[in-house]
Amino acid sequence: MPATLNAIVTHRIEVASGLIIIRVTPDGWELPAWESGQFAVLGLPDTAPRTMLSDPEPADQATGKFIRRAYSISSSPREETYLEFYITLVQSGALTPRIFALKPGDRIFLGKKISGMFTLDDVPEGNNLVLVGTGTGLAPYMSMLRNELECHLDLHTVVLLGARHSWDLGYRGELIAMQRYCRTFHYIPVISRPAEELVKWSGQVGYVQDLWDRGLVAEAMGGEPQPDNTHVLLCGNPGMIEGMIERLAGEGFVEGSRREPGQIHAEKYW
Repeated sequence: MPATLNAIVTHRIEVASGLIIIRVTPDGWELPAWESGQFAVLGLPDTAPRTMLSDPEPADQATGKFIRRAYSISSSPREETYLEFYITLVQSGALTPRIFALKPGDRIFLGKKISGMFTLDDVPEGNNLVLVGTGTGLAPYMSMLRNELECHLDLHTVVLLGARHSWDLGYRGELIAMQRYCRTFHYIPVISRPAEELVKWSGQVGYVQDLWDRGLVAEAMGGEPQPDNTHVLLCGNPGMIEGMIERLAGEGFVEGSRREPGQIHAEKYW
């Protein structure tokens, strides 16, 4: 059965050049139940226009075939009427250039099945959380924080986020507001190209894994994170994930699997 454009883009925010947040609302059907950390499928025909920011595509390649990709959801499951996505433009890609050409009111395909194992189901209660991400790898964490963040006096949640520039740090205002609201929530961003900033950057510089090496998580939590009291989630650049798993393994943390529970949970969708 051919796919149909069964949903509507109702909200579009351009975070920076090549970064957008969109909300997609089903048209004539209801979203299924789902969990924070999961993903949904978006799609458009290859005849849909591409943004001018992308690489051109030969005109004779358009056949009407549907292009589908999975994207992590950044909204809370409590929002029952729409799904929100945080998307980066792949200039040579097939789908993101077409998504970037959409505006509110335009139609899009939204898969009716929501899937994924990158949830908090395997994180036992009573543990600190460290959420490590790069770029749009922040998306599943935003869903978790919006839906499940509780301000415990004795349990900490730390978000480590890496980007090239300060303007690439999506949801920054919301994360800062969470930090002001809850003293056991900590948001620590880092940028890798400070020389290109329009105004001098006063925060952390380097890569997100450097933040762990500098002891900033331990400083935020008031003590060293240990495998018996902390779970670490990783989402984003595969180099970051591999580097963090290696660091954490050296400190006794174990990557979880279906067969063996662990304290490291990674979303390897790149």
